[in-house]
Amino acid sequence: MSGKGGSRGGRRDVEFAPKDVQLRDDVRTLGALVGDVLREQCGDAFFQLVERARHAAIASADDDLHALLKDLPPREAETLVRAFATYFEVVNLAERIHRIRRRRDYLRSASDPQEGSLQDTARRLAAAGVTPPEIAALLQRLRIEPVFTAHPTEATRRTLLEKEQVIGRLLVERLDPSRTPDEERAALARIREEVTAAWQTDPQPSARPSVMDELENVLFYLTDIVYRIVAPFSEEVEAAVHKAYDVEVPTRPVLRFGSWVGGDMDGNPNVGAETLRAALARQRDLVLDRYRGEAAELARRLSQSGSRTGVSDAVRERVATYGVQFPTALAAIPPRYHDMPYRVLFRLIAARLEATRRDAPEGYAGAAELERDLGVVLASLHAHRGEHAGLFGVRRLLRRVETFGFHLATIDLRQHAQVHRAVLATLLRDPEWGTRAPADRLARLRLVLERREEPSGSPDAEAARTLDVFKAIADCRARFGPDAVGPYIISMAQGADDVFAVLVLARWGGLARSGHIPLDVAPLFETVADLERAPIVMHALFEDPYYRVHLAARGMHQMVMIGYSDSNKDAGIGAARWALHRGQAALVETTDRSGIDLTFFHGRGGTVSRGGGKITSAIRSAPARSIRGRFRMTEQGEAINAKYGLRGIAMRTLEQTVSAVALATALPRTPDARETGWTSVMDDIARDSRAAYRALVYDDPQFVEYFRRATPIDVIQRMEIGSRPASRQSADAGGEIEQLRAIPWVFAWTQSRHLLPGWYGLGTALDRAAERHGAAALGEMIRGWPFLRALVDDVEMVLGTADLAIAARYARLAGELGRHYLPRIRAEFDRTVANVLALKQEQALLDSDPALQRSILLRNPYVDPMSLLQIDLLERWRATGRPDDDVFRALLATVRGIAQGLQSTG
Repeated sequence: MSGKGGSRGGRRDVEFAPKDVQLRDDVRTLGALVGDVLREQCGDAFFQLVERARHAAIASADDDLHALLKDLPPREAETLVRAFATYFEVVNLAERIHRIRRRRDYLRSASDPQEGSLQDTARRLAAAGVTPPEIAALLQRLRIEPVFTAHPTEATRRTLLEKEQVIGRLLVERLDPSRTPDEERAALARIREEVTAAWQTDPQPSARPSVMDELENVLFYLTDIVYRIVAPFSEEVEAAVHKAYDVEVPTRPVLRFGSWVGGDMDGNPNVGAETLRAALARQRDLVLDRYRGEAAELARRLSQSGSRTGVSDAVRERVATYGVQFPTALAAIPPRYHDMPYRVLFRLIAARLEATRRDAPEGYAGAAELERDLGVVLASLHAHRGEHAGLFGVRRLLRRVETFGFHLATIDLRQHAQVHRAVLATLLRDPEWGTRAPADRLARLRLVLERREEPSGSPDAEAARTLDVFKAIADCRARFGPDAVGPYIISMAQGADDVFAVLVLARWGGLARSGHIPLDVAPLFETVADLERAPIVMHALFEDPYYRVHLAARGMHQMVMIGYSDSNKDAGIGAARWALHRGQAALVETTDRSGIDLTFFHGRGGTVSRGGGKITSAIRSAPARSIRGRFRMTEQGEAINAKYGLRGIAMRTLEQTVSAVALATALPRTPDARETGWTSVMDDIARDSRAAYRALVYDDPQFVEYFRRATPIDVIQRMEIGSRPASRQSADAGGEIEQLRAIPWVFAWTQSRHLLPGWYGLGTALDRAAERHGAAALGEMIRGWPFLRALVDDVEMVLGTADLAIAARYARLAGELGRHYLPRIRAEFDRTVANVLALKQEQALLDSDPALQRSILLRNPYVDPMSLLQIDLLERWRATGRPDDDVFRALLATVRGIAQGLQSTG
């Protein structure tokens, strides 16, 4: 199995439990279908090459595989990678469809709800004695907000995503047991048609995507998937509560959605005021178009005649009013429909929505007005025996309006603290501003706010651009609604002065209203040192009289964002996770003492090294009182496609998150009395883990050269897959690890199969902890403490995905450096594996997660050939000066293919 350093021997057979036999059959059927496509498109000789490579990988015959693939012509290498990547696409889909199948099986079971489902959660709450009024209060408080971001990781064209959707729908249709053999053959023929069309589509964009291209990618998920499922999700919440309590509990939508596309300025000069306006305008057009379509459909379905059933006066009044406002729309309604008040009203509502889209004065002033119209119809249907005559569809539309408003998704703003300091240096005419003590900067900024001083310096281009953003915030809220723009996030925040800097710039940018600044400012604490200082920084803010007044105007609510990516890159996974845990606990204490309502915003990436992993474990292991009904987290890169790419998968993703937050809020875990002692042990583990990690990554000046030669970082930095540079200063970044963004850092180590940021340092730390405290004490900790269990589970997942035998071949690209560093890396890997297996009492990695273990075994025979191809191509490309040629195109294909195979980029 992958994850064992050294010689691997032959691979284990992939075993399927009885409940997964249908997945096995799907994988075989789809694999054979891909084989047929390859024969048809590329010929039998090419298909035989694919098969020889696959069988060599299964036998772990890496030397034979290397000999087979070495010096392949670039075009043939690229085609071979496409072949393996196509297999991954169908296997990934088969696994997702199997998850949908398993969820449906549980939903059909009256007595055995799926763990983490809404039914399971409601039943557990009822069994724990949570009363119906308490459930109602909990549902009023719950707010789960995934925030979609566009970092340079998502490497799939929208065209191919749409084809994937079609294949997914066809696979879902195959779940119907009543299908005839002819229908099954027709479905497989259509799947083959989509696979073949995808094969003939170039997967690589011809140019780096713009911000608006990235927006379209995110909007694909928001409009095609998320929009469709929010109403059914709310219905499932109500049904679960009713089944557990046998009462009707009033609910409101617990889901909201956010986005960084168009608002994430940190390191991206392409984002600013105009992209914020353009993104929100596009989002509004799309959501209004969806509402208009639903209104037209409701007009068709609600055909009740006034002569046959009662209709409320409020409905008739709306028809009369809108008939005057929209005479053209009224005139277009045939006279035979005039005795159908609901039909007429919904046609007029559709006309008013179109007027809203055109910014016409007769349009809706905001989503609340549309909600009132729908409420009038609902009340009338309730009062006149219409519960089964259209009420269902009206309620679904209302749920969507309540969730999405007229903006679809709230767009956050983000900028680096250093940019604000540079702008203030210009506007205050103080060239030494950036080097002044934070306390001095804070005092000066407070005076600016209290005295309402204006800038003393003329804005340069950067300052003008920054001030324009705050004007755009005001404009966008006026046009798209108060929830259209979310918090303003400060990257690399280090002091209270960084928060005051945003307030000053917001005032100067024209955002102040009625004496206060209507803006939630969220500092983002990213490094271990900043996380440790965060409680001090926030305490200083909460004690500041001016900031207390600002918070009072914001409902005494404060958002704090915590970064998983940079903290891991800074200190390694053990120290980073502990700093995040302790930082959250300390911030909870600080805000509780100050009477502040705190929401954490979790900057989680798609990989364990950047905060990924199982969301339910992360929530269960969170510090006490850190989750109080609200959970906001980023969804990045491939995480979006893997978690929201199909409606059934999106439903499962959201129900697991909502369920975990509901349980953590209503039934908070009582800390084990032993945790006080365990925290001191974890302090030691974090310290030793950090020391081991930094000794390799930062303290050894030659290691950066090993990283650059033993990973495809030079390819990743030139990929056209995001609008933001890979480094904060430039695309080259001068070779320094500190300047490289966390995403390409993790991406590169993943590609080379080291996955080093996800485990390095922890093995040494656990060895030393066992020596100091005893193995038995560590065993008690992992059994009794969800935090350590979640950390070890996540690291085990990384270890199981890594492959040191393949990594050793990448190390050869670094020559003498490879011979120097690989033994050190391998020794730490082996230490970490040994400790994980001992703590979890397992014989092999991932024995406790057979589904993931099976998934890795399914993929590796197809990932390994691509890795060896990538190594060969890297050697050739670098030897010729890294030109943009066919070899580079083939390298891009390997990067995308390996990412698909491992289901991980950054």
